[in-house]
Amino acid sequence: MMALPGGRHLDSITLPGQRLHLMQVDSVQRWMEDLKLMTECECMCVLQAKPISLEEDAQGDLILTGGPGPGDPLQLLLKRGWVISTELRRIGQKLAQDRWARVHSMSVRLTCHARSMVSEYSAVSRNSSKEMGQIEKLLMEKCSELSAVTERCLQVENEHVLKSMKACVSETLSMLGQHFGQLLELALTREVQALVRKIDASDNIYTTESTTGNLFSLTQEGAPLCRIIAKVDGVLCLADILTDDSHSEATRAEAAAVVAQVTSPHLPVTQHLSSFMESMEEIVTALIKLCQEASSGEVFLLASAALANITFFDTMACEMLLQLNAIRVLLEACSDKQRVDTPYTRDQIVTILANMSVLEQCASDIIQENGVQLIMGMLSEKPRSGTPAEVAACERVQQKAAVTLARLSRDPDVAREAVRLSCMSRLIELCRSPSERNSSDAVLVACLAALRRLAGVCPEGLQDSDFQQLVQPRLVDSFLLCSNMEESFV
Repeated sequence: MMALPGGRHLDSITLPGQRLHLMQVDSVQRWMEDLKLMTECECMCVLQAKPISLEEDAQGDLILTGGPGPGDPLQLLLKRGWVISTELRRIGQKLAQDRWARVHSMSVRLTCHARSMVSEYSAVSRNSSKEMGQIEKLLMEKCSELSAVTERCLQVENEHVLKSMKACVSETLSMLGQHFGQLLELALTREVQALVRKIDASDNIYTTESTTGNLFSLTQEGAPLCRIIAKVDGVLCLADILTDDSHSEATRAEAAAVVAQVTSPHLPVTQHLSSFMESMEEIVTALIKLCQEASSGEVFLLASAALANITFFDTMACEMLLQLNAIRVLLEACSDKQRVDTPYTRDQIVTILANMSVLEQCASDIIQENGVQLIMGMLSEKPRSGTPAEVAACERVQQKAAVTLARLSRDPDVAREAVRLSCMSRLIELCRSPSERNSSDAVLVACLAALRRLAGVCPEGLQDSDFQQLVQPRLVDSFLLCSNMEESFV
């Protein structure tokens, strides 16, 4: 995981079939690829930071993690950036522990890495802007200042003087981190913009496919890269791919994957997606079509994940989906094991249904397509393998199914159909039996809310004990009762 100064993290978001993370390269292979670069950096550390520390944690020092291929500025920035951000974090830790020898040697090494990144990027990139040149200069000045002040700290024995100098070092380190973050973002924005322009200008389907794949790999680096892609209107060029049937299904699925990552509700990048609204109808239409025609579960998953995220992004998308008969498409897909066969995919489907269920018109479509029965089935979602990821996915499916049911039950027809299908019995079971919901509090709250909504329409479907314990009390009291309930094995 790569972190930019200021608390921004490049953390991966997992999707099946994603490319290997750029950092996940065999360590020996990395060392062999970058021996030349490592040698220069290592020599400078030895010359400027004698004596070499013999502390135990010195074995974990970073010389260089990963190496860019020739003429590959994006990988260079990502890998050098990861090393520098890691060094910044570790220097901060050693500074907090007053380990001045380590702080100084790591500061010298940080200067080496920063100088290498600047020189290497200058060698492989186009002419840098005036702004980048100014920030590069500020960065290197702060690196030199940090090395100099930490060296002086080694010679000071007075604790009061050291305390005042520590504040100076901390401030210098903070400013260095800010300059590094600004430089890295400027350079990454420039390279991502070049990638987007390459997709826009390409008439070759193979070039488009490989470049789209590169863009998807970048989204695996997390929020900052997704924000940059959105900022340079990368989603708009992906809209052209999604709506062009001449592209292969694999290319359109990869474009859908990028859209899913950039529009993720977990990423604070939506302020950069205003231009996305211009093409939202075309994108939503293309994604529904991709869901309908998907030849595999992975393609359906990527397209439905993008749709699910877009429904969080704007309620207008839900209205578009309603007009496009998305409920019928999604519910029909649930009976096709080739497209929908995992809780991860059902998680995307029920997310879309939950977000669409805020619309009053949604209820009639759900009833017409026997959607209540499908939601009932999702309340019984069980993991096959028992892996933490699959168990968590099943919990999300159960929770969102209960939320969807509660919202749809505003309509009396939906509520009566749910009661007829014994949804109340299943909700009671989920509330009273922790193992049925994997002891999930989120599932419990959603089920209590759905049960109360159904009980308001059909109270006769409840036994007195269920009504008195699960419906009549305050929600928090029912929650505490059920969350502390032990199962009976009689």
